[in-house]
Amino acid sequence: MSHTFEELVEKQRAADQMHATAQALRGQGDPPAHETAWQAWRDLAQDVQAAVTEHAKEQGTMRAGVELEVKQAVRRTE
Repeated sequence: MSHTFEELVEKQRAADQMHATAQALRGQGDPPAHETAWQAWRDLAQDVQAAVTEHAKEQGTMRAGVELEVKQAVRRTE
């Protein structure tokens, strides 16, 4: 499935938000909630990586460059 650059940015933003949630739950005395959040973050991050790889192949560009552009776009909009 093809992804637009904007979709990649949204996917990265969702992964970053879940990472922040997992970090916030760390040490709050609810290990199941923390583990659930970490698993959700890992799943989202894996989805981002796969989408970035696919996008780079479709565009004929280097994967690392696409990843960097996505992360920069997320930072600019925060």
